[in-house]
Formats: sequence, C-alpha cells, structure tokens
Amino acid sequence: MNQDTDIKQSAVSGHPDGETDNRRDQRPDAGRHAVRHQRKRRGGQCDIESGQVQQLGEKLAELNDKYLRTVAEYENYRKRTTLEKADLVLSGGKDILRAVLPSLDDLERALQAMTDDNAREGITMIHNKLLNALAQKGLKPMEARGARFDESLHEAVTQIPATDDNPKGTVVDVVEKGYFLHDKVLRYAKVVVAV
Repeated sequence: MNQDTDIKQSAVSGHPDGETDNRRDQRPDAGRHAVRHQRKRRGGQCDIESGQVQQLGEKLAELNDKYLRTVAEYENYRKRTTLEKADLVLSGGKDILRAVLPSLDDLERALQAMTDDNAREGITMIHNKLLNALAQKGLKPMEARGARFDESLHEAVTQIPATDDNPKGTVVDVVEKGYFLHDKVLRYAKVVVAV
C-alpha cells in the first residue's frame, strides 16, 4: 500500500521521491502571489504600450488628415480641369471668331452702301447664311441701340448731350456691333452715349 501512495504522490509532485520542487506547493497563497506579480509586470508593459498606442494614434490621426486633404485636393483638381475642358470646348474657336468679326462688319457696311437690288439680295443671302453658321457655334449679336449703357457690355467711344428722345445714360448709336459667344462677351459694342 505504501507503494501505491508513493506512486500517487510522485504523479502529483512530478518527482519520483514525492518531493515538490516548486515553491507554490509549499505556500498556500503562492499561486495568487505569482499571478499578482505577473500582472504587475504586465501592467508596466501596458504603460509602455499605452504610450506607444497614444503615439500611434496621433500618427494615425496625422496620416488620416493628410489623406483627407490629398483626396480633397484631387477632387478640386478634377472639378477644375473638368470646368476648364468644358470652357475650352465652348470657347475653342474664340480667336477664329474674333478674327472673322471685322470681315462680317465690312459685309454689313457693304450691304448698307449697295444700290443694286439684285446684288444686294445675293449678298444678303450670303450674310444670313454666315450669321446662321456663326449662331450655331454660339455667336450672338448684342443689341445695344436704345439700351442703358452697361460698362460690362459696352465701350463708350463718344458722348452727346441728352435729349427727350435720348435720356441720360442710354446708347444713342452703335459704331461697332458687339457679340456674345455662349453668353460671354466676345467683343464689346463701341457705342455713343447720351450724357
């Protein structure tokens, strides 16, 4: 029977003699003390880790801020280039149209000076065809005679005294017709203003 008891003790203690080799078995509160000691050490590591966590959190916030700013800058760039492309498409032929306008003015002056009805009729047809083609590209003549003088649309060439027929600040005559290209001023109207 002693042998059976010895075997059970050696199985429990881990020693064939039945002796214990760790101190936990000798003190009743040794296990709890060791766990508390491990927690203290881990707690010290947690303090170090929490400092690192705080630094990492700050770095994450900084990188997130940079990311959001970069995304916002890209969106602004994309919108700006889209608007610039649209504006370029709408006003792509601005220089060509601006170069054609003096010839159109000459054609209108020639029509006013013509006396031959047959030639006048043919030139009028050509003039209307040219105006329709330019209107399809967004060119629109500015109606200035009789309107209030607007410095954002008109350029005053001369001034005349105001009368009952021509009140102060109105456009009396148009020296050179103004034009819009897609609702933006392509050429300002040169006008005579009553003052």
